[in-house]
Amino acid sequence: MGTALFRGIAREETAAMLGCLDVRERTFEPREIIFRMGDKIRALGIVLDGGVRMEHVDAWGNVSVLGYVGPGDAFGENYACAPDVALLVNVMTVERTRVALLDVTRVLTLCSSVCPYHTKLVENLLALSARKNIELSRRAFHTSPKTIRAKLLSYLSGEATRAGSRRFTIPYNREQLAGYLSVNRSALSNELSQMERDGLIHVRRNEFELCAPGGQR
Repeated sequence: MGTALFRGIAREETAAMLGCLDVRERTFEPREIIFRMGDKIRALGIVLDGGVRMEHVDAWGNVSVLGYVGPGDAFGENYACAPDVALLVNVMTVERTRVALLDVTRVLTLCSSVCPYHTKLVENLLALSARKNIELSRRAFHTSPKTIRAKLLSYLSGEATRAGSRRFTIPYNREQLAGYLSVNRSALSNELSQMERDGLIHVRRNEFELCAPGGQR
């Protein structure tokens, strides 16, 4: 299972641990909710194929996209480690998606077999949780500017840094990106078009290229 949760654990050890962890595999259809706002969960999920996003929906139906999880990534681990706390988000598939669900109690409790890599598994879980908290902090940083352009500049600069290149692909379409940045979709599209006219970016769907000063590639 190619996931950060099992990083540093030998393939044969991972196979042996899957039984101890009571892993359940499920397939979900596009836009199907895996975990719903208000649920209390004990399982964390790992995306095997496809992808999921985290959305918050307020009392008036306004949707904010909080993040995206692709193959090999985990979701729900923070809430699974605090099972008395209700989810503040919906976890929803963006396409047909296959996931593995693990009871976090099995992860945090040493089994009777005393698997030698269990401690490493717990370390990986803590690292995953820390990275998710950093991602939430990153989103707060991108949404704090006052203008749509400033939000976009912050987000796109961050994605370029993450990719190590001025050319990169983001995991969101226009509607999802607007939700992630908490702005109006039409206003976002208009601003992207204006930024392209101003020579700041080149964009094709969810593929972006940041231009050097003067509009040069």
